Parts: sequence; C-alpha cells; structure tokens
Amino acid sequence: MKNYLLSLIKYIYKLEGKIAFYPTFYSVIGLAISFLTYGAENLGVSEYLYKNIPQLIINSTDTALNILTTFIAGLISIMVFSFSMVMVLLNQASSNFSPRVLPGLISNKRHQKILGIYNATLLYCIFTLVQIEPNQEKFQLPGFSVLLAIGFMTVCLGAFIYFIHSISEEIQVNNIILNIYKKAKSRLEKLIDSEETDNLNFPDSEQWNCYNTKTSGYLQDIVLGVLLDFAKAHNCKFEVLPIKGNFVLEDEILFKCNKKLNEEELKKVYSLFNFSSSQRIEENYVLAFKQMTEIAVKSMSPGINDPGTALICIDYLTQLFNIRLSKKDQIILSQDDMGCVKINSVSFKSLLYSVITPIRTYSKHDIVIVLKLFSMLEYVYLNSKNEVYSKAIKKEANSLYKDAKQVIKNETDLSKLETAFLKF
Repeated sequence: MKNYLLSLIKYIYKLEGKIAFYPTFYSVIGLAISFLTYGAENLGVSEYLYKNIPQLIINSTDTALNILTTFIAGLISIMVFSFSMVMVLLNQASSNFSPRVLPGLISNKRHQKILGIYNATLLYCIFTLVQIEPNQEKFQLPGFSVLLAIGFMTVCLGAFIYFIHSISEEIQVNNIILNIYKKAKSRLEKLIDSEETDNLNFPDSEQWNCYNTKTSGYLQDIVLGVLLDFAKAHNCKFEVLPIKGNFVLEDEILFKCNKKLNEEELKKVYSLFNFSSSQRIEENYVLAFKQMTEIAVKSMSPGINDPGTALICIDYLTQLFNIRLSKKDQIILSQDDMGCVKINSVSFKSLLYSVITPIRTYSKHDIVIVLKLFSMLEYVYLNSKNEVYSKAIKKEANSLYKDAKQVIKNETDLSKLETAFLKF
C-alpha cells in the first residue's frame, strides 16, 4: 500500500511539472464558475442585485453582447502576444546561453498560471455569451455573470502587466543563473541532510546477483525509503550501480543484490526506480553544474564575447562546490544492520573535472577568467577537509596553470599566474 501511495504522489508531482497542467486546471475552474453563475441566474441573483445595487448590473442586451465579444477578442490578442513574446525570448536564451536552460524557463509555474487565468476567463466569457438571447427582458439578462466577466478581465489585465514584468526579469542572465543556483543548492542541502554521519563498511559485491534495466532513460528517482524497508524485511543488501540523473541504457546493470529475488520481489523492486526522458535540477543537482558551465563557455565564444557572464557563473559554481564538499561520494543507507542499500553518486573529482576542463579549454587565453578559476579552486581548497577532494583540487589547479602558461605571454599576467598557482 505504501508503495502504491508513493507512486501516486510522484505521478501527481510529475503531472504538476507539465506545462499544460495549470492552464488545464484553471480552464476547468473557469468552466465550473460559468455553470455556477448560470445556476445563480436561474435563482434570480441578477434581479436581486438590480433592485438593490442597480449601478453594478448591466440591463442592456446590446451592451452586454458588446462587452463580452470585446473581452473575447481582447483575450485572444493578449494570448497571441504573450505566446509570441515567450517564443522570441526563449529563442534568445537558447542562442545566447544554452538550450539546456529552456526547460527551466518553460516550466515557470507563474507563467503557466497566468496562461491558465487567460484560458479560464476566455471560456467563462464564451459560455456567458451563449446564455444571452436578444429578446430577453432586463431581469432575465445574466447581468451578474457579465459583472463577473468584467472583474475577471480586470484580473487578466493585471496578470498581463505582471507577465511583461516577470518575463523581462526571467530572461536576464543574472536571474537565470541565480535560479539554477537556488535549485541546485536546495537539492544538495536536502541530500546532505539525508546522509548518515558515518558510512558502514559495505561488503564486496563482485559475486552478487545482477539485475538489468527493462527500459532506457534518465534515472530520475529511487524510492529509497521503501527500498530500504524491503531490504530490511528480506534481510538483504542492494547496490544501485547507475548514478541518479544519468542516462541508463537498456539491459544495463541496474542493481546488485546479495540474494536471488523471485519474480514478485523483482517486480516490487523495479517499481521503485523511476525513469524519465528528460532531466530536472530538482532531481539531479549535477545538471546545474553542467548548465552553468555551458553558459560560461558559450559566453566566451567569439560571437557573444561576454566574459562578465562567465565570471558570474564561476562565482555561483564556487558556492555550489563549497556546498558539495559536505557530501559523500557514496551513500550507504542501513537499518539495524538487517538491511543495507548503497547508492553511487558523481564523485567530487569527476564533477570538478567536468566543470573546469571546458572553461579551461576555451578561456585559458583570458587571464581574468584564469585568475577567477584559481580563486574558485583556492576557496574550495581552503574549505576542504577531505584529502581526496583536496588532491583533486590540486590536480585541476596544476592543469589550469600548465594550459594558461602555454598561451599567456605577457610578463605581468604571467607573474599574477605564478602567484595564484603558488597558493596550492
């Protein structure tokens, strides 16, 4: 039961992440309100308001028709303009920064909700318009419904102004990098908090039973709590080989177990692994490092030539690496020594290499970027308490020094380069 409940929660969470979720949800609300107001009209709400507050009720059929048709045409124009503006800005972001940042911009819930408000108001106005007949008396005219339509349209105009402000802020590179950083920071801190203080000695799994994947895709999530409960209940140990967030090929080894599992047990274990066709920073913090690296490298290309953006990326990467120092390369979850699960993650050494190498390769001629990279490595090195991590930082500093020294010829720049390198 717990397994099915967790699967349902994860399905709802994934459904909420779809771009069409909020527009569809709000559209259903708009339809529901139109039917509710239709029922209220049959109960005489317009007649009651006309007798008590006549200033709020429109009692002219022609006026009501003109208002609603104007609202419908105006909303369609606003939606077309908003959609066109979004496409232009997304194309600009893809060209100037990285195509990998597009999912984060598209999945912005605020913009989805604004689109939902447009759809809900549009459907409400259409269904209210259908209720009006040219020969109706003034008390039979849905005056209350038209009044609500005016209120909803006012909300739409406010939402449109907010949308213009929000989308112009969202596309700025500083805010794009900041949003990536916040998501990665949140994910990293969550992973660090979930780790145990001391890792237990995990046995050699060379001779264990291997179980392959049934499909291919990005390993998006593992229901670790249920997997650990299963290991405890069956007194067995698991080692998950693929790194969470990486692409897993079909028939690749997914996990090992020290006991042979039957078909029913395998079905239960396989259901705890969730695959996806895309990656999300909320589930894979490594993607944030990749995106910032790509933005930094692209900003240094001759076509864009924006070293300032690369410096901003390095600043945020410094903070993320500093947080990453507190995370272990391997996680071993145990429960009363009866069940044990080992999860592999991207090592600090590999992560540092994958970030430094592209920036070093494309920016080694720029002394400002090189010195900024040395500043990042120095900061992380001084905060590192792990000998393995410190050796990896020293190795990257040495590679950066060798590459930069080959292309930088100015004596002043070389002097600064030597000074930066001697700190390690």
